[in-house]
Amino acid sequence: MIHSSPRSSDTHPQSAAVELTELAAADHAESGEGSRQVQDRDVQDGCPEANQCAARRALITGVTGQDGSFLAELLLGKGYEVFGMVRRSSIDFRERIAHLEGRDGFHLVYGDLSDSMSLVAAIGEVRPTELYNLAAQSHVQVSFDVPEYSAEVDALGVLRVLEAVRLTGQTKTCRVYQASTSELYGKVEAVPQTEDTPFHPYSPYAVAKQYGHWIVEEYRCAYGMFAVSGILFNHESERRGETFVTRKITLAAARIAHGAQDRLLLGNLDSQRDWGYAKDYVECMWLMLQQDDPADFVIATGVQHSVREFAALAFRHAGIEVRWIGEGVEEKGVDVTTGRVVVEVSPSFYRPTDVVDLCGDPGKAQSVLGWNPHKTSFDELVALMVSHDMDKVASERASERREPNLEEYLEKGVVV
Repeated sequence: MIHSSPRSSDTHPQSAAVELTELAAADHAESGEGSRQVQDRDVQDGCPEANQCAARRALITGVTGQDGSFLAELLLGKGYEVFGMVRRSSIDFRERIAHLEGRDGFHLVYGDLSDSMSLVAAIGEVRPTELYNLAAQSHVQVSFDVPEYSAEVDALGVLRVLEAVRLTGQTKTCRVYQASTSELYGKVEAVPQTEDTPFHPYSPYAVAKQYGHWIVEEYRCAYGMFAVSGILFNHESERRGETFVTRKITLAAARIAHGAQDRLLLGNLDSQRDWGYAKDYVECMWLMLQQDDPADFVIATGVQHSVREFAALAFRHAGIEVRWIGEGVEEKGVDVTTGRVVVEVSPSFYRPTDVVDLCGDPGKAQSVLGWNPHKTSFDELVALMVSHDMDKVASERASERREPNLEEYLEKGVVV
């Protein structure tokens, strides 16, 4: 059993705020809540020992997001007790985890990356064996509109998480995964990008994420923490937010196919991205925390596609073949069958500075982690996203047709 009170080398006695944190952690430990058995780690799929994964507790920030929901499912399937951190809000955004609420082993705790005290409270109470920091302002375009908020959450938020682990005396018992990003490479200096390729961030989002990436390495070196960063290239799914370009495309293709939308407006069609399936990528996050020694990894497919390719394939899976005409801002995607324009370029969707050539080298993840970057192909990824959105739009359209109006109620003599 490990006592949860902070080590003297992990605290600053001169700080009154820290002293209060230490006392709270010590009280928590003395009550027995903070004690637990640290188990040997199994890097194989599943847990041979019945109680091995059951003793593990994972805390996921950003659990309501695409990656967080997939990761929660993965860990629950491996027998973990999973705690998802959510922000207090008058609006409920838990659609992606609604199916998990009420399930044995799944709990929600309140916390916010912009509030260090809430993180100290949450991390001190849960005392996780693994912490996955996935919460972020993760939209590159939005970071140009809210650069200060992006820095507050994506840079300082990472520092607050690491400090909360340290101040609650968990530097030796809690392994930390930080969601880094391929946007760090920005104005790329080499293709493909590896763990050793120099960073050249090219957006407020990427600059903030670079701080987060380096502060993880600093805490790894300074405090001996098992803290790692996964440099994830673009990873998509049917759970992707609707403002991200891939989901925007698949939803538009479905709506146009159902006659619910006229055309799709996009920015730079020539932008090249390395797209993978988010459900496959969260497995790599877990594998990174099962290693003997902490190390950062590029998580990518190593295959590159343009926004134009993604759009053409999405429309094809929706039953519309697209032919491209024109160049630059005048380029258009035309429905081959009807001759109708279904895709147009809008300069309003161009970024002030745009990353155009991202492609990761997953070699290290393949050789060290045994991870398969091609478990889900690009075509399969686009197909499953379109299939989901075709069903979604069809359901929405059916609901609209079934919605009774006042005249119908009166005609049928229904009193409401």
